[in-house]
Amino acid sequence: MRYPDFFDEAPRITMYDPLAKFLGAVEGGIIEYRYVDAVKAAGHSCPTVAGAWLMTARALEALYPQDIPERGAIRVDFRHDASSGVTGVIANIVALVTGATHDTGFKGLAGRFDRRNLLFFNAEIGEEIRFTRKDNGTSVDVTAHMEHVPSAPHMGELMAACITGRATDEAQREFGRLWQARVRAILIDHARDPQIIVVRPVCAA
Repeated sequence: MRYPDFFDEAPRITMYDPLAKFLGAVEGGIIEYRYVDAVKAAGHSCPTVAGAWLMTARALEALYPQDIPERGAIRVDFRHDASSGVTGVIANIVALVTGATHDTGFKGLAGRFDRRNLLFFNAEIGEEIRFTRKDNGTSVDVTAHMEHVPSAPHMGELMAACITGRATDEAQREFGRLWQARVRAILIDHARDPQIIVVRPVCAA
């Protein structure tokens, strides 16, 4: 599988999955996720997928400043409906890393490792997504502002030509190059830009 080099340069996310450890799937239950895993899950690489990846990474860093995040032990709430805009795409990436599902996940073993009832939509929260640790109730809200990383000036024209079939092969390649250049800027140049990924701790009620 060939893909842009910057995929491997993007931030990686390490998780501890007790179910994987219990079943002997991964030594010590330690799983490393890379951006290319998100691309495989989504079937494409775009600013939305990149934003979902960074929101997840930054939220988990904030929730687990000293420890490896535990997969299956994090509740995720989305402000919008699952079918609204790109919420579903983002939710799929978040679920890939955190293991959180609504009612379609693993049902558990003798009351352990249940991955259901951890993913919710239409939540009354301040930002786009809220991540909450089940063990101590600590929460953070996150939002991605992809509008701060603009596209190339003629991207709209190129996209229109490609979508309608009017673009030459060269123009199609140029479109793909420019599209991924913006994704690279988000993932590499702005990986820790607080204006791009906003993380806000949630005060306990």
